[in-house]
Amino acid sequence: MSTPFPSAPMASPVVTSHPAAAPRSAPAPVAAKPATKATHKRPPLMAQPRVQRVVYPVLVGLVLIALWQGLVTAMELPPYLVPSPILMMKTLFTDWAALGGSLWVTVKITVLAFVVATVAGVLISFLFVQSKRIETALFPYAVLLQVTPIVAVAPLIIIWVKDPTASMVICAALVALFPIISNTTLGLRSVEPDLQSYFQLNRATRLQTLLRLRIPSALPYFFGGLRISSGLALIGAVVAEFVAGTGGQGAGLAYQILQAGFQLNIPRMFAALLLISLTGVALFVLMAWLTRVALGGWHASETSHD
Repeated sequence: MSTPFPSAPMASPVVTSHPAAAPRSAPAPVAAKPATKATHKRPPLMAQPRVQRVVYPVLVGLVLIALWQGLVTAMELPPYLVPSPILMMKTLFTDWAALGGSLWVTVKITVLAFVVATVAGVLISFLFVQSKRIETALFPYAVLLQVTPIVAVAPLIIIWVKDPTASMVICAALVALFPIISNTTLGLRSVEPDLQSYFQLNRATRLQTLLRLRIPSALPYFFGGLRISSGLALIGAVVAEFVAGTGGQGAGLAYQILQAGFQLNIPRMFAALLLISLTGVALFVLMAWLTRVALGGWHASETSHD
């Protein structure tokens, strides 16, 4: 009977000490720093574009007024030649009863003429953009209205239209019409060819192309025409008042200027001119604000800060 091999003794495991095997102590907790919000430093007040658009023109105006007052005082110019700014402001307050009513008449004619010119100009532009032949045939007549002096046409309009207010509105609208037609037509034509091809590929109708492509592309041009047309409407209203020569309660600022010239009341004339200038500035600022509201969120002309 064979004897089994003697079993070899099992080697005991050798435990070796290693530095990495040594237990490490837990790191001390680090106090978390409170999260600080990123603070954006606001630019100085005078570095803000909105403040500069107001402050810089006001400073230039104050300098010019100071020079005007200094020259009148130093040269001792009589009021019937050049009134001082202080005398002009005094006359504006003392004669406000007459000048304020005339201002309202002029503003009413200007606003009505501006609305008529805007509506008519947009409709004519929509007609022009439908066909290049229509634009080629009718656009020269729009240019003819622009180059014809309103002083030569206004007497005929006043004779044909019996209502004085309506005749003056028509005269002022003719002056303000061309910028709306020109700018809006240019904007409706200024469409990206790729987008136009995309609309044609999807078989969009003329109305869909007009509403969804041409009108959004034409808005910057349209509002540029509004800024020009608003001032021309005021000029047309004043010229129409000069030609009409209406007096009494329905008299505008043009009649006040004529009456002050006949009476050599030059401070009152300057006060009326100041009201006309301030009205033109107010109209331009209003059109610029409307442009910013309509285009401020998407068009580069209003979103750029350069």
